[in-house]
Order: sequence, then structure tokens, then C-alpha cells
Amino acid sequence: MPSIRPLGDKVVVKAATQDERTAGGIVLPDAAREKPQQGTVVAVGPGRILDNGERATMSVQVGDIVIYSKYGGNEVKLSGEELLILDQESIYAVRAD
Repeated sequence: MPSIRPLGDKVVVKAATQDERTAGGIVLPDAAREKPQQGTVVAVGPGRILDNGERATMSVQVGDIVIYSKYGGNEVKLSGEELLILDQESIYAVRAD
């Protein structure tokens, strides 16, 4: 896993992989696959600084499986791995299982 330290309220997520084939066995090209909306948190920033000078507590932690906005974040490639950097507000839920 590449070493990365997000700033503020940013979260780095490794997106879950999507199937390359349909249930019927048809191979899907990259353009036809849906963007994943689920992934694993690999790094968490320290939290944004509030108006009173204190840091906000982050709601997620490394290892959490999260569901996030379909079009949120910025895709980056580090050490051959594709990662997504999101604002904490772009994360909608943490899987409980």
C-alpha cells in the first residue's frame, strides 16, 4: 500500500473492484462498467480546523468499508494502485458487517 497522509478532513479510499463480466458471462469494457461506490479506507486526515481553533473528530477510520458519492473525490494513482481522495462529507455510510 502506498504511503499517503491526507490533510484536513480528507479520506483516502481504495475502491472495491467491479466484475468484468455480467451474470450471463458477457465481458464488459471499462466504459460500460459502473463506477464503484464502495471501498476501504486506507488513510484518514486529522480533521478540519473549526472556527474556534479546535479540530473536528473524523467519523471514519482506516479499515472501514464505506459507501460514498458516485461522482465525489479525485482519482489518483500511487505506486500502481488507483485510489480516491474524498472529503469526509462525500462519505454517506460505514458498513456495519
